[in-house]
Order: sequence, then C-alpha cells, then structure tokens
Amino acid sequence: MQSASILIESLPNIAWGLFTTLGLVIIALAVGFVVGLPLGIIQVYGGGSILSRFLSRLSVLYVWFLRGLPNLVLLFLFYYGIFPFLGIDLQPFFVGATVLGLRSSAYQSQIFRGALLSVDQGQMQAARSLGMSRALAIRSVVLPQALRISLPAWSNEYPILLTDSSVCYAIGVMEMLTRASLQVSRTRAPVPLYLATAAIFIVMNYLGMMLLHRAERRWRIPGFGGS
Repeated sequence: MQSASILIESLPNIAWGLFTTLGLVIIALAVGFVVGLPLGIIQVYGGGSILSRFLSRLSVLYVWFLRGLPNLVLLFLFYYGIFPFLGIDLQPFFVGATVLGLRSSAYQSQIFRGALLSVDQGQMQAARSLGMSRALAIRSVVLPQALRISLPAWSNEYPILLTDSSVCYAIGVMEMLTRASLQVSRTRAPVPLYLATAAIFIVMNYLGMMLLHRAERRWRIPGFGGS
C-alpha cells in the first residue's frame, strides 16, 4: 500500500517529463530529416563536379564520425566542448535535441541513400530526356518515390530516439528518467517508480509506432516490395 501511495503521489511529476521527452524526440527527428536527406542525396548524386565529390566524401566522414561515438560521448562533447568553443549558448534541452538529431541524421542519411538507390535509374534518364535538369529530376521524380519507400525504415528512428532520449539525463534535461530519479531520491522507492517510467516509455513507443505504421500503409507505393 505504501508503494501504491508513493506511486500515485509521484506519477504526475514523472508524467510531466513526458512532454520534454516527446519534445526531444520530435525535434531530433526533424533535425535528422533536415540534415540527413541532403546527405543521402549528396552520397548518391555527388559524383559530378569536384565540389560534389568533395561534399560526398565529407558526408561520408560526417556519417562515420557520428555513428562511431556513443550518444553520451557526443552529448558531453557538444555540451562542454564544441558549443562553448563556438560561443553557442543553448539550454540543455536544445543541446540534447540537437545532438540526438545530428546523430540520427547520420543514420537517416543511409536510409534515404538506400531508398534513392532503389528507384529505377531509368526514371532519371527519362526525366533528363524530357529536358529536366538533374536537380529538377531528383526533386520532382526521384525524391517523391524515395521518401515513400524510405518510410518503413525511417519509422524505426522513432523508437530509437525515444529510448536514446533518456541519456539527456546526464546533462540535466528534465525528461522522464530525470524526474523519476529525483522522485526515487526523495521517496527511496525505486522499483515502483522506475517500473512506472518503463511502462510510460512502452506506451509511448506503441502509440508512436502505431501512427507511423498507419502512415506507411497510406503512402506506400502499390506493388513495391510485394505490397
């Protein structure tokens, strides 16, 4: 009974962290998309001019660097090193969201790269034969198909970022794990509070993936991949 009363008392405080956690995930997904999509395009279509080849190699280095370091190391690197060195003063929440988004962009770039490569190259040739520039053909013909193809793999970034968001605890972001830990320190009841936090994460994961799977079914390309 004591555990139940502690849980009832502490749960609203923990639940407020839900909004911070969702904010981290949504911003990180957006940053990952905005940065990752151009990276994927550069890696697929960056073999022309010297500048394009340079950007393509730079994007490969970017992906290698961000995928090669743990989230916690990247958080400390940006929070205590890179951002202060550049004179950028951000709140821990925005540092966490940015770092999670940049690391996600490295993975998203490979998702978009694979989707772009899966579009029949004959469509690019057909678009060019109609007088479209390369950039216009990518934007109007290839990219709309690639984005729909990439959606199932891109959806997996949501649960990954949801679980990764808890590492922002290390820089003081008041997300759910931080709030749960503060309540545990106050009540000395770790089991019910951490179990409740885990349950909230599971529900968030389920609801988010349910919405994303609906989007996949709505925007899938008929006949592609056996659909």
